[in-house]
Amino acid sequence: MKRELAIILEKLQGFRNPKIELEQYVTPPSLASEIVVTAKLMDDLELVVDLGCGTGILAIASALLGAKAVGFDIDAEALKIARRNAKAVGVHVDFVLSRVEDVAVRRRCTVIMNPPFGIQRKHADRPFLFKAMEIADVIYTIHSAGSERFIRRVCAENGFEITHLWRYKIPLKRTYAFHEKEFKWIAVEVYRLRRI
Repeated sequence: MKRELAIILEKLQGFRNPKIELEQYVTPPSLASEIVVTAKLMDDLELVVDLGCGTGILAIASALLGAKAVGFDIDAEALKIARRNAKAVGVHVDFVLSRVEDVAVRRRCTVIMNPPFGIQRKHADRPFLFKAMEIADVIYTIHSAGSERFIRRVCAENGFEITHLWRYKIPLKRTYAFHEKEFKWIAVEVYRLRRI
């Protein structure tokens, strides 16, 4: 199931004009597939919200595995690509133009997201985590390696616990002019958080 899903996700279009200030990078299809299949196996894929969905890979992967999926992003251009991507693979996903702080959902959901790592703007991931903890019972979130202490603290302050932590090395493709190599491997941590 993972491999088949990753193959479909490989065909999705990435950012046309990625914006460095938003730290726009495409989530690698293999990692997106891994996370969403895990969420399916853990029975977390009923209503999925992707905060900062970009071109839609996590929301689309969730919809492909049967979830009702909604993606929120501040970038209208990225959302146009996300809508085309969903149509290309034959799934329906609601993509909504919104700042993360303004996101509202009527019922509890699972958040699956790849927030900015805060490399360009310190603490850029915080509004995403705080909003996820406001609207979700379960959260899957990707962070740069070395985030565990911070995530544990935020969980303790907001009534969540870390149920799982996976560590990966993922290929980051050259996205911006200042990138010197075609791709480089970066260490990331994927967390499953649950409301206590």
